[in-house]
Parts: sequence; structure tokens; C-alpha cells
Amino acid sequence: MKTYAVRLTTGQDLKKELINFTKENNINAGCILTCVGCITRATLRMANASIIKDFEKNYEIVSLVGTLCKDGIHLHISLSDEKGNVIGGHLKENCLIGTTAEIIIADLDHLKFTREFDKKTGYKELHISK
Repeated sequence: MKTYAVRLTTGQDLKKELINFTKENNINAGCILTCVGCITRATLRMANASIIKDFEKNYEIVSLVGTLCKDGIHLHISLSDEKGNVIGGHLKENCLIGTTAEIIIADLDHLKFTREFDKKTGYKELHISK
């Protein structure tokens, strides 16, 4: 397993930067080990795939989890506001970093992830090979 440490700064788009990082570093099977930081704007898809919500205020990133591969990334995020209220969902583009996001990524070099269309779900789903 190879690990990477990444720091994003003010105004960077969390999802776009992780997509670019995955491609630039040729990550075939990656995952997020940890992430701390803050967001000033978030766009999340809720549990019902048709509902997308925008949030604009300061949030702490309390969790970022998911898988990374050159075919695409699948990430879920939890965010906490100044009162400790937590929101979360599927990470979409337009989630903008506040002051920082410190991210540790693992590249699982013994595996290969791809995203293949699944007729049952209607989405490109994770396919795992060695």
C-alpha cells in the first residue's frame, strides 16, 4: 500500500481536486484514510438519488470516506456546523474548501478498481479485481 498526504486550500473544489489527484498519480484502487478541514460551500446528493442540496456556510469536515479510481470516485462526506449539527451525503462538485483540507489517501496497489454500468442500479458501480 502506498499512501499520499494532500493539503487543499481556500476555494479549491474538493471533488475536482480528488479526481485530478487520482488521475495524475495513476491510482487504480484508492480510498480515503482520513480527512479534516473545513468547507464554505457544499453540494450533496441526499439518500434519494434525485435530491441535490446546496449549503453555504462554514462547516467542519468530520468525515470523508470512499473509493478512488481513474474511472471515477465515490465519496460520502459529513459536515458539522457551529452548533454541532451534522449533515451528510454523496459528495458532488462545488464543495469549496474554507481554510484547509488535510487528506490522507491510500493506493491499494494489489487491487484494481473500475466503474462498470450496473443494469440493476442504473449507475456505474465499483468492480474489484486483482
